[in-house]
Amino acid sequence: MRLRGLCLVVLAGLFAQAAMAAETAPLPQPRPETSAPDKSAPNAAEPDTDTPGPGTPDTGKPDTAAPATGAPDPSRFGGGPHIDKPIQNTLPQPATLTPPSADTINPDRFGAKQPDAAYGAFQRGLYKTAYNLAMERAKNGDPAAETLVAEILSRGLGVPLNPAEAAKWYALAAEQGVPEAQFQYALMLLDGRYVKKDEKGAFALMQASAEAGNRLAQFNFAQLLVQQDPGDAGLAKAAVYYERAAATGLADAQYAMAQLYANGAGGKPHDDAQARALLAQAARQNYDTAQIDLATWMIEGRGGGRDLKSGFAWMKRAAQGGNVAAQNRLAKLYMGGIGTDPDLVLAGAWYIVARRAGLIDPQMDDFLQGLDDDQTKQALQKANRLP
Repeated sequence: MRLRGLCLVVLAGLFAQAAMAAETAPLPQPRPETSAPDKSAPNAAEPDTDTPGPGTPDTGKPDTAAPATGAPDPSRFGGGPHIDKPIQNTLPQPATLTPPSADTINPDRFGAKQPDAAYGAFQRGLYKTAYNLAMERAKNGDPAAETLVAEILSRGLGVPLNPAEAAKWYALAAEQGVPEAQFQYALMLLDGRYVKKDEKGAFALMQASAEAGNRLAQFNFAQLLVQQDPGDAGLAKAAVYYERAAATGLADAQYAMAQLYANGAGGKPHDDAQARALLAQAARQNYDTAQIDLATWMIEGRGGGRDLKSGFAWMKRAAQGGNVAAQNRLAKLYMGGIGTDPDLVLAGAWYIVARRAGLIDPQMDDFLQGLDDDQTKQALQKANRLP
């Protein structure tokens, strides 16, 4: 999301600690909303509640299945919950009882609602079918259908990509109070490419969506509040929405809250233990900046006990994910044998990878020059095979 990097810039400006002189850690891109915590990641020192992964669709009941990975939750489009799966093994009826006609059964008795055929098609990847079904209802003013049409058009799923047309449908659904449509249209109003730029209108829609519980809107509304007032008063207002989004498992918000606790800002007390726990939650979702910070804290013993091996493992994970600053720091851990056995060849290899990406560290340049010809050759060979 275009606003996600803003908070990290502001927070870094307010209270970033002195980093290694030559390093510049690129800001991580937002994670997909449906991503689940990486169960293969090393365990952090603090306990954490894992975020459950997405459900597995029931291909036998396509219209009532849980959304597949990447598919939006139906509540985002203003629709009600889908009908529960029927009991697979129904209880047998007495032999003398005539089964009642389906026409005489009121589904409302069971809390059921009519399945959404358009959304069911969307779940199964039948985007063109979903578009055609939703369009019929959207033309009649159905807000859920309007949002689904906009979603399909904005992503070019089964139909030509058409953000300008998507904006029209998002606007119609936003007027009817659909939180997802309010959020998406607010982003378009801020961007100003496909609709006339309107920061005031975007602010109001983002707040409405955030108050309705849209976690991405909560995070981005907090970003707008910080942008509006980068001081501690603005951070205090933003913290309310960061905290709500963090509670839903949004890694960006968890990292933002970790920064507030780490620096005692935004009305939050200085609490390194709480900050470290939040860093661990974000790191488990492959949020690379959190992984770097968590690794550093574990190695330094900040916010908890020292854990060199786990710190090394988190730094390596961030480096393997392509974070250039982590690659340079990992090289130094190999060079000093911190959390791992010393390995000058791997130290040289990881620094070569970081240097190729544009990071220049005078200390590591001197180290590289100090390797003998055979070590340099091996380091180059290993670097060519690293991510």
